[in-house]
Amino acid sequence: MRNRKPRHTRSPGGEEVELIYGAHAVLAALANPRRRVIELTVSENAAARFEEALAEREVTPVVLPAAELSRLVPPDAVHQGILLKTAPLEEPGLDDIPDGSIIVVLDQVTDPHNFGAIMRSSAAFGASAIVTTVRHSPAGSGVLAKAASGALEHVPLIRVTNLARALDALANRGFLRVGLDSEAEETIDEIDVEGSVALVLGAEGKGLRRLTREYCDRMARLDIPGPIKSLNVSNAAAVALYTLYWSRAPRAD
Repeated sequence: MRNRKPRHTRSPGGEEVELIYGAHAVLAALANPRRRVIELTVSENAAARFEEALAEREVTPVVLPAAELSRLVPPDAVHQGILLKTAPLEEPGLDDIPDGSIIVVLDQVTDPHNFGAIMRSSAAFGASAIVTTVRHSPAGSGVLAKAASGALEHVPLIRVTNLARALDALANRGFLRVGLDSEAEETIDEIDVEGSVALVLGAEGKGLRRLTREYCDRMARLDIPGPIKSLNVSNAAAVALYTLYWSRAPRAD
């Protein structure tokens, strides 16, 4: 079940091109051997600031005035003087996810800043992949890459056409599908998560769709002691992944 359906711009020759900007995102992409660099553009100031890092990667950048570089990215993009044109990463399939993994499944999380923050938490706590849909999810755009701050290079992104079928396929692989819901009766730390686990999160405000809930094995909430019981989806993902990680960590005698 392989997918390679990223939505990107194309070069004049018809090649798919991904634009990545911002220091952390670009330098992480350059350090990723799976990335094929098409063109690196830097401002005059950034050329001096990143000279050592670029020399290590043996990349010769195109140097432009900052105003010209700004015209190559979306309005108000914080590019920090560095822009990378690269071929998109090849996406793995569901069958490529290792057994015993924790993965994150996102149900119509479309905001690239939330999505990027979830990618960062996934990288921090060792999630093996993020599964989302081709539609109703952000593309591998510069905004997403910058929000992910390099995590796009470390956590495989798997886009599927039908989330329910993907959850069914994960169940056949032995994944316990845990949906996060602030109204659930049991807390996430009460669930045995020793094997393969798919943490399923819904969109900001709407939460999980009915059909997605039906394809979850368990519904769980975070154990939040304060008066506010629901969190932004990216914050909830971070807390849930932290909980899952430490619940599986070996205990010292």
